[in-house]
Amino acid sequence: MQFKTLLPPVVIAAVFALGGAAGDQPNYDESKVPKYALPDPLLSAGGRRVTDAATWRNERRPEILHLFEQNVYGRAPGRPAALRFEVLSVARDALGGKATRKQVRIHFSAHAHGPKMDLLVYLPNAVPRPVPLFVGLNFRGNHTIDSDPGILLPDGWVYEDPEHGVKDHHASERSRGDRHERWPLDLILARGYGLATACYGDIEPDFDGGMRDGVRGLYLTKDHPRRAVDEWGAIGAWAWGLSRAMDYFESDKDIDSRHVALLGHSRLGKTALWAGAQDERFALVISNDSGCGGASLARRQFGETVRKINASFPHWFCDNYKRFSDRVEQLPVDQHMLIALIAPRPVYVASAEEDRWADPRGEFLAAKGADPVYRLLGTDGLPAEAMPGTEQPVHGTIGYHLRHGKHDLTQYDWRQYLDFADRHFRKKLTHP
Repeated sequence: MQFKTLLPPVVIAAVFALGGAAGDQPNYDESKVPKYALPDPLLSAGGRRVTDAATWRNERRPEILHLFEQNVYGRAPGRPAALRFEVLSVARDALGGKATRKQVRIHFSAHAHGPKMDLLVYLPNAVPRPVPLFVGLNFRGNHTIDSDPGILLPDGWVYEDPEHGVKDHHASERSRGDRHERWPLDLILARGYGLATACYGDIEPDFDGGMRDGVRGLYLTKDHPRRAVDEWGAIGAWAWGLSRAMDYFESDKDIDSRHVALLGHSRLGKTALWAGAQDERFALVISNDSGCGGASLARRQFGETVRKINASFPHWFCDNYKRFSDRVEQLPVDQHMLIALIAPRPVYVASAEEDRWADPRGEFLAAKGADPVYRLLGTDGLPAEAMPGTEQPVHGTIGYHLRHGKHDLTQYDWRQYLDFADRHFRKKLTHP
């Protein structure tokens, strides 16, 4: 299959650094952040103050969720009736005997050659079953997370990276294990957690027009040849795929589906937040450097903006989102409300000091903006009044850290996430 060719990552990075177009420089000056007022997550559209958990749960939360569906990510269907799981392989002695490796193909339709997702699962052999789990999508194929020769190569669309063996969006052996630093399997397994991952391109290729080769194409018909303005974009599709992974976890007796931590980096951090907001089966949600459309406040217009993201990635969001490209102050929501939708479940927002494009301060302020909802629901929220210093993590029911370095997913990040999961999962695991 031939796929549309995207710009090489180095060119994309250069375009981002210039703000996406000549003469369109991003704002990195706090003094130029416009004055803004955030929508109050505890004030209903009708102007009624939310003062109790029942009103939040039954009225305001559904209202906010609908606003995000209608104006940002789009409506998505539920679990397809034809969903099925095909176990491709099970190795009980993977990684030198430390882990059990499972590879499961999730078929999204009854069509043998229809869209599918290959899920890779590692479970520590030293931990009693069922095992708590981290799950996250990857960019370049399951085989990139570790050099384990038993991991199957993807046969679908993969993000273009000729330097690492991905040409014409097809994977090769050259890229096996080349993203292992983002997925520290030994560390995760040693801490008593499993890891599951799938390539986001399995769910839908990441280019404008990729929906016809992805899961959204299943829902296009002769009478419905194109999506409506409030129907799901690619982020909605990738989030939908994560919920299908959760469907599988609930069927696997080796996995503790009540204690699944959902993690995403960059555009997949946006995806993780949206998946966690919609699907309350995810017990903990982590956003790593997710930026605009993820954890950072749109109204700050710092770094990447709604206008820039819609111009660069018109397929990520619903078409209605484009209406706010030049009038973001009229959005009925902002990203603190997305984080609030996860309440009272634990949520972690992380930033990188040099990742100004993702607006670290805006990510912290969004986490802080969700704090009133978490406290209304009886948690400690985010126990920080001001943005913490570099590598001074704050762990409440909302967690936050700012680390040294650039836009990446590092071992430092993972150690914080594992500590955060220990804090919120261990007591429940010990005292069911």
